[in-house]
Amino acid sequence: MSARESLARTVSILGHPMLVMPAAAWCAARESGIGAQAAFAIIAGLAVPGLLVFGYSAWCVGRGHWRHVDASAPAERAQLNRFLLGLFSLAAVVALGLPVPPRLAAAFALSAAIILLALALSRWCKLSLHVAFAAFAALVPDKPVIMAAFAVLGLAVAWSRLALGRHVWRDLAAGLLAGVGAGIVFEAF
Repeated sequence: MSARESLARTVSILGHPMLVMPAAAWCAARESGIGAQAAFAIIAGLAVPGLLVFGYSAWCVGRGHWRHVDASAPAERAQLNRFLLGLFSLAAVVALGLPVPPRLAAAFALSAAIILLALALSRWCKLSLHVAFAAFAALVPDKPVIMAAFAVLGLAVAWSRLALGRHVWRDLAAGLLAGVGAGIVFEAF
């Protein structure tokens, strides 16, 4: 593996949606003035779906259903997106019934909407979920410096997805539009 590929893989892993969104939630929670314990509870709530996604992906690879945890083949991607849609929809409903900020349920619902859009567009493009969630994460915090840091991470993630051959420009543009749209709607909550 070349140094470029190694760097791209590292950036792609660090920019994985299940790492980026909890980090954005942590920043937003801390900005809102809630205590560290409450912020940690929110992050733990986000970690559960993340662990389920990683576990599901590893299970699919281990059983020979997928070639790679990235789920890049069209059938693998469709299966992953259906799993994610169900998971985020369920998380949104569960969050509504818990004593957590309503914005958490909104974030899960908007995450489900991004996945639904990815499924709907799958005939025309492979919407980059890495880019979509990086763009969404960049709009979650209210501090410009933190937003800029997430935006720079999003650009690096977009580069990594191209460098790894996982996406083409159209996929990245679709992901960017989906993530920015979700972020704008999220700001209304």
